[in-house]
Amino acid sequence: QVRLVQSGGGSVQAGGSLSLSCAPSGFIYSDNCMAWVRQVPGKGREKVVIRDSSGRITYGDSVKGRFTISQDTAENRLDLQMNNLTPEDSGIYYCGADVGLACFESLYEGYWGQGTQVTVST
Repeated sequence: QVRLVQSGGGSVQAGGSLSLSCAPSGFIYSDNCMAWVRQVPGKGREKVVIRDSSGRITYGDSVKGRFTISQDTAENRLDLQMNNLTPEDSGIYYCGADVGLACFESLYEGYWGQGTQVTVST
């Protein structure tokens, strides 16, 4: 059974940093497509970063140069380091896995963690 358990996040002032972690289970996450997305009330999901099954990483334009995805195979964990945060980065962040042939053709398909709130204040 595919399961994604998230941790981290919280509140920080603009310019600060936060990190998120995702603990996948029930599948080999390093061989599959993984993603972090975020959502604010009233809006659709926004791509933060996608790492496909070959390891290629693509970041959303709004986070390029500030966010970094990494994996800790020893701890079986996928992390997202977020630096130089702005209020526009606030939202609920979700870790996702797409174990099918596609790689998040839709940000609403696949398996998702429980979500983690990130709040950035001015």
